[in-house]
Amino acid sequence: MATTKTRPRKGPSKAAAAVNYPLDWLEERSGLVGGVKYFLFRKVPGDVNWMQTLGSAALTAFLVQAVTGVVLAMYYKPSPNEAYDSIVHITNDVTLGWLVRGMHKWGASVFIILMFLHMGRVFLFGAYKYPRELNWIVGALLIPIGLFEGFTGYLLPWDQTAYWATVVGININATAPFLGPFIAQFLQGGAEIGPDTLARFYSLHMLVLPGAIIGLILLHLYLVVRLGVTSPPWSDEAAGKERTEEPSTNGRPGLTRPTRRGEQV
Repeated sequence: MATTKTRPRKGPSKAAAAVNYPLDWLEERSGLVGGVKYFLFRKVPGDVNWMQTLGSAALTAFLVQAVTGVVLAMYYKPSPNEAYDSIVHITNDVTLGWLVRGMHKWGASVFIILMFLHMGRVFLFGAYKYPRELNWIVGALLIPIGLFEGFTGYLLPWDQTAYWATVVGININATAPFLGPFIAQFLQGGAEIGPDTLARFYSLHMLVLPGAIIGLILLHLYLVVRLGVTSPPWSDEAAGKERTEEPSTNGRPGLTRPTRRGEQV
């Protein structure tokens, strides 16, 4: 009787093992690889469309702002005597400086427009409803912080347009009831716009506000991954529509099968 020999299974090649070793080392000690893999390959509704990409587009615009802002900060000098000259140097002398500055200048408007479009899409799709109320609040906080980030960056070129636009913005804030004068004095760093104002706006624009935006974006992404993506309102899977649940004979509702909010357990 003839017998067949089974060939031993070959393991991964040395090249694959060399690539996988640092990833396995990192995964074993942190779990980051599995988290990134879950974030990139998680299940989403099959009826999503291009309107659901507005959030990713806004995130991409912010990343462009962060990268170009870091490059500009390497050459910018936040002092009244050197700020404008450093902007001219970036535009005319630094390699591709005109491109980086243009991307940062116009990218600020793109970022804010995309945030408003994304917020409008979330509202029209009903993605602010239970259980995504907290994610809506986080997104709503990103809007004024993003606007304030653009306002603080407008003064940094320290030209006539930036100066007088900042004067108008601060005077508008000064008209707020009760807190208006204190807000204006905090923004100016004194009784009038001057060197302290430029330093204060630069620190807010480069440190405080980007840190707040990054923290809120990370929380926003975590909640999106945890709660999932909302289907369009015309979909059968849209939030708020009645669903037929399979009858269950075993287990108490809420433990082995989910219940709607407000349903008695």
